[in-house]
Amino acid sequence: MRLRVVVWNVHGFRAGTRPIGDAIRMFDADLLILNETRYLGFRLRRLAGRLGMARADGTGFLRPIPNAVLVRPPWRIVETEKVVFPRTRRTIRRGTVLATVGRAGRRLLVAAVHLGLSRPERAEHARTLTDLLVGRGAVILGGDLNEAPDGPAASWIAERYWDACAQGCGATFPSAAPRARIDYVFVSEGIAAEGVTIGTPEWAPLSDHLPVLADLEVP
Repeated sequence: MRLRVVVWNVHGFRAGTRPIGDAIRMFDADLLILNETRYLGFRLRRLAGRLGMARADGTGFLRPIPNAVLVRPPWRIVETEKVVFPRTRRTIRRGTVLATVGRAGRRLLVAAVHLGLSRPERAEHARTLTDLLVGRGAVILGGDLNEAPDGPAASWIAERYWDACAQGCGATFPSAAPRARIDYVFVSEGIAAEGVTIGTPEWAPLSDHLPVLADLEVP
């Protein structure tokens, strides 16, 4: 079964939910993994409504984590979980949103994560994340790791999950003149990446990151 996934740091919806929603419609995505959706979730709910997608997110008043997973019918959200990672010093709160999504008896665990700017913290949080995913079945992990593929967090995750873009598909940041690949899609054993592309700089007015578009084959 084909599953089209878009991973995108939407930069707090500074460009507005309407233009970002219009861009996402062009991708014809089944699954969205979003970062920087803002903390209270008003814009995220507006976007989900525009797209007719169900959502799982970490927004709200209690220890918010601005990551989200959205799915298009007939896929549905079966179960959600928000995990807040331990903070080091005065860094920004980080965590992951886990969503079990289902369709016709299939179940996938989707993890949306946005790691921080501290290299040691990223490494620690990557270990916490992969520990959470052990034994959870088929997994799709996506988000902004804030580091290149040779960084400690990206390398740690890539040793445990397949990097859908391991063969190289371009930089994602900054969007106007991309120099670094810091946005990723990882998949567990058995999920095949049929093709991965990066949005072109024409998307730069919408966010400081380019979206990652992955066509996956789910057994």
